[in-house]
Amino acid sequence: MAKLTSLSYGSTAAIVTSMGLIVGLTGDLGSRAAVISSLLLVAVADNLSDSLAIHSYQESEKLDARQSFRSTVGNFFARLVVAGSFVVLAVFVPSGYLIQVALVWGLLLLGTLTFLVARSRGIAPMVEVGKHVAVAAVVVLLSRVIGNWILGHAW
Repeated sequence: MAKLTSLSYGSTAAIVTSMGLIVGLTGDLGSRAAVISSLLLVAVADNLSDSLAIHSYQESEKLDARQSFRSTVGNFFARLVVAGSFVVLAVFVPSGYLIQVALVWGLLLLGTLTFLVARSRGIAPMVEVGKHVAVAAVVVLLSRVIGNWILGHAW
């Protein structure tokens, strides 16, 4: 369960953030370079800062140092791999299909991860999947609104 715990936090954050970035930055003026750059920043900089925050939290909770370190490293690599998968999509999927492919990929990953976590907790997986997909949908919709707002203003 400890491995699933460290994987679930980092992976979920990477999935939802990556979908939001792709939807928010892929527009009439959005460039492939901007999307890829943003995804790489999430994969590295945001990931490192989140991993440090998780580690600090675990230290403040006086968790075992070895367990805390493993959890931090697991979170970092899970998030790096998941965010990296969206970078691969952004590089290879034609621009006209990127949003759709990224959403399908993200929802597949999120649904699978949520299902596994729910089953390990002994609760109804489909209810949890529904909740998590709903939250992801809100993030994606807000990202689209913000992206459209930014594109509508000639900064």
